[in-house]
Amino acid sequence: MLRARDAMDRAYAQPLDVPALARTAHVSPAHFSRTFRATFGETPHRYLQRRRIERAMFLLRETSRNVTDICFGVGFASPGTFSRTFHDIVGCSPRQYRKQAVTTNVPTCFTMAWTRPRPETPAD
Repeated sequence: MLRARDAMDRAYAQPLDVPALARTAHVSPAHFSRTFRATFGETPHRYLQRRRIERAMFLLRETSRNVTDICFGVGFASPGTFSRTFHDIVGCSPRQYRKQAVTTNVPTCFTMAWTRPRPETPAD
């Protein structure tokens, strides 16, 4: 599972699918999906989306690239899907996030920890 997660972290902008990731982990696609979710608390697809959004958040804060370039640069195929996913995970649109984001002089590791989107937790 760690090999597959590391592959997702390295190649987040590339098209990745469950069968390819399952081959990386040396298991079947169905077993991979179940085990990944049990291990990391979210599906492989949601994990990959969250990693892409984390990278997009950094680019929105630290660069002046336009939202469409960032969308394609982090691996989304459609600006609409990117905006919808960004809003679902972060709670605002990419443009709103950029307006609200303030660059601070703190180490990047702190900024990443403070701004990292949290996986959804099911309601009890």
